[in-house]
Formats: sequence, C-alpha cells, structure tokens
Amino acid sequence: MVGDLVTSRARSRAHLRYADVRLEAIEGKYAAAENGDSKGAGEDAILGFGVRVLAGDGMAAPGYFGRGLGEADIPQLERILDEGLDAAYRRAMANADWKTQARGKFGPLGESLADTRLHPVRVCQDTVPAVFEMDPRRVEIGEMVRFTREISRRVKAVHPALGYNYISATTQLARELFASSEGALIDQAIALTQGLCYVVANGDGNSQQIYDVLGHQRGWEILLRGVEDPQMSFPPFPDFALAIARDAVELCAAPALSTLDAETTVVTDPHYNTLLSHEIIGHPVELDRGLKMETAYAGRSWLLRGLDDTQVGKRVASPLVTAYSDPALPGYGHYEYDHEGTPARRVTHIDAGIFRGFMNSRQTAAIFGGEPNGHWKATEAPLIPLIRMSTTVFGEGDRDPADIIGEVDRGFYLVGHKTPSIAESRENFRISARKVYEIEHGRLGRLYRDGGIMADSRDYLLKVDAVGRDFRLYPIPNCGKGQPMQTKRLGNGGPTMRSRAVITGGRA
Repeated sequence: MVGDLVTSRARSRAHLRYADVRLEAIEGKYAAAENGDSKGAGEDAILGFGVRVLAGDGMAAPGYFGRGLGEADIPQLERILDEGLDAAYRRAMANADWKTQARGKFGPLGESLADTRLHPVRVCQDTVPAVFEMDPRRVEIGEMVRFTREISRRVKAVHPALGYNYISATTQLARELFASSEGALIDQAIALTQGLCYVVANGDGNSQQIYDVLGHQRGWEILLRGVEDPQMSFPPFPDFALAIARDAVELCAAPALSTLDAETTVVTDPHYNTLLSHEIIGHPVELDRGLKMETAYAGRSWLLRGLDDTQVGKRVASPLVTAYSDPALPGYGHYEYDHEGTPARRVTHIDAGIFRGFMNSRQTAAIFGGEPNGHWKATEAPLIPLIRMSTTVFGEGDRDPADIIGEVDRGFYLVGHKTPSIAESRENFRISARKVYEIEHGRLGRLYRDGGIMADSRDYLLKVDAVGRDFRLYPIPNCGKGQPMQTKRLGNGGPTMRSRAVITGGRA
C-alpha cells in the first residue's frame, strides 16, 4: 500500500518530481530504580510517519509533512498517509513558487537559489530483520523492576560515600518502512537494549557524579550476560554498575588536578577517545553542518569554510591518524540503509593524516560532489532527517598501549570521558576525563579527579605520535542536533592515542 502511494498515486500530481514515505512503529519497555527502591516502569508503543516531496513548476523545492499516530488511526492508515503526501506536495509547490519569485526579485542574491536535487543512488528493495535472543516485547515488566531495583541496592551498599544512585533499563523493538517514487521499498527492524547507571559520591569537600551506559542493537540478554566482541565488549549490567560506583568512591578520595600553563604529553584511552572522535571528527564532518544548512546546537565545521575553501586533500593530522564512519560496525550506529533508502557504507574522513571527505545525504552530495554514503537519519519518522553520525571512530594502530605509556617520562593518562566543551566550528576543544593518572618514568602514578585536556583540534591531531592496537567501540545515547533538537543513539570509539595538550583541572 505504501509503495503504491509513492509511485502510482504520487506521480499523478502535476510537477511532482520525487516523493518518499517513512513509516515507523516502536514497542518498548523500561524500568528504573533510585537508591534501592523502584522509581518507575512502563511500556509504550509509538507509530508515526514522515513524507518528503520534491515538486515545482520551474524550480524544484522540498515539502515535508510528519505526524504521530494512535491505535485508532490504523484502520484509516492509507487515507492518512495519502493526506500527508498531499500536504507535503502542496508545501513543496508553495516553496518552489516562492523560490522562483525570490530568484527574479533579488538579483545576484536571488541567483544563489537553485533547484533542490538528489544525487542518484541504487534503488533497493530489501527486508532487514532485527537481531536478538530475548524478544524485547516478551520481557516481563515485573522482571525489569526486580532487576533494576536489585542493582540499585547493590550499588548503594558499595560504600557509605555513595549518596545517590539511579539505575534504568530499556528494551525495545522498532520497525521502519521506507518507500520512494523511484521504486525503493525497504523494511528494517531494529532491537535495542540499554542500561544506564548514574551515581553521586560525596567525599571530603567534594562530590563526584558519574554516569555511563551500556547498550547494543540486541535483546534483553545483553544486560544479563554482557557482550563479548573483538570490537565492543562490556560485562553484565550489575557488574558494569558496580564498577561505576567504585570509581566514584575512589575519585572522591583523590586530589583535584591542577591546571597547567604549558603543553605536556597526554595518553588517552579508548573510552576517552570515544567522545573525542564524536566531537572533533564526527560533528564537523557532517556535510549539512559544513554547508551551513544546519548549525543548531552543534555548530559549523572548520573543515569547510566555503565550496572553494575546504580541507579536502590537505593534511589535518599526523600520518598515524585515520578516522572514518562505518554503519557496518556493531552497536548503536549500525544500519543497512539510511532514511532516504541509500545503502549505508563506510566513508573515510582522515586517511593517514589527509582529510578525504564528509558524511552526506543525497542532496548535499548533489551540491558538494561525491557519492551518497547513507548518513541521512531522523530520530523519529515525523521529523525531518539530518546528516548524523553512524559509528565515527579513530582507526586502529599497531602499538602496544603499555608501551605507549611506558615511553613517557612525564605526562598524564586520561581514562574515560565526562564533559565536552567545543568551539562553534569545532576548531578547538576542552574535554574532561573520568580519571587522570600522572605518568612518571613510564609508570602510572597518582590518581587525580576533575581533570581533562584543552587543545586546538588540528594541532592536537598533528601531534599524535602513537596509536594503539586496542580499538574499542562504545555507545553514545544522547547526541543532540537540530531545531527542534533530535536526540540520537550512535556509536563512537578508537584505540589508545598519544599527543600533546594543555592539562585542565579543578584547581588553579
């Protein structure tokens, strides 16, 4: 039915050049506990759709329509989708008319308006099943309540310094249907399960707040057994939460790190580099950001100042640094097709220090050049997709992480990420770490709290002089972009790396 809507019936509308429909259903459950007591639990089902149309008499322009649906809408689904298609079509035609008028009215400025074009892609018809052992729809809420409550009680009992903890678990199954007037018809199902632990520990005059998540596109089994994968692994959720609690207690007893005036050698572990790859690689290589088409919340890109002023083909990092985005990697960032039906593929951003390219959509590929690589995604079907990270990472090196630390006479080892502070165009950053260890004569020394590093992005990448072979992936549960903001789950990661930066701390 949906395929017929966007082929035969959509094409009957005058001057319609392209149309697609995204229909999505999600069934999920959650449970949460706070300080050893149940905090809440529930289940929900979500149904919604989004439509995009390119149309116009003369110039082509886009029109969008999105809507959430309820159970009562299901018997009328065909009519509702057809009305949504018609609304998007009318918006596209009005948009095209105003573009045509503006082009004739505003001289050289008006001439900058052009047809909205989509780069050709391979038209696919496919079914992608979800992967799970324990169906998220079959997990008992009572079991989820008992599970989170028991973990919260165990975390609370770790140490008297732990003043607060919050434990939550979520499991869901989503199904996405994409159909286009070009003939694409793609049915993708995705399971997702996540555990979150947040703790507050109070020490002598300070408190430590730590939260982290484990998660995967799998069923409830991952919280019970953990995941063992060469690229991504984590323990069962109870063990994961207890480790976070112990970290918080340990950090409360540690001294605050002092800010240093000069650069020093820094070694960063894979978990820290998860946030680093996200902030200084992932966001600035989203091409809608580079083209200034979308800059809300996450800014622009120092890698593209204008169509004739880019870093493509130029050195932006050490020859040891490679970075890429790959939807084929396991975890939150995995998918086979994006939300315009483009087959997802790996795109290399930095190849041995040379910048090579961006994540894109069909529209931005038509503007900037290059093949579409399948990174146009929306958090929910009624929302307009944006160019989003899949799994953006630093590539693996060939060094033993112990040797990378062992060669440092004086420096610091940063473990785990906490809070980012990034320049508007991502040209510099300040990112704090969960733990910072002093390195003296190749050995880890004293542990510090409230520390991180600050550097110019290009300068930091150019100074990388060692990359480990301990590549790891981690989930990011809350990447925000867009207006209204779309919060998305995705993946990031990398290996141990060594560079130079200014140490920042909680003590002057």
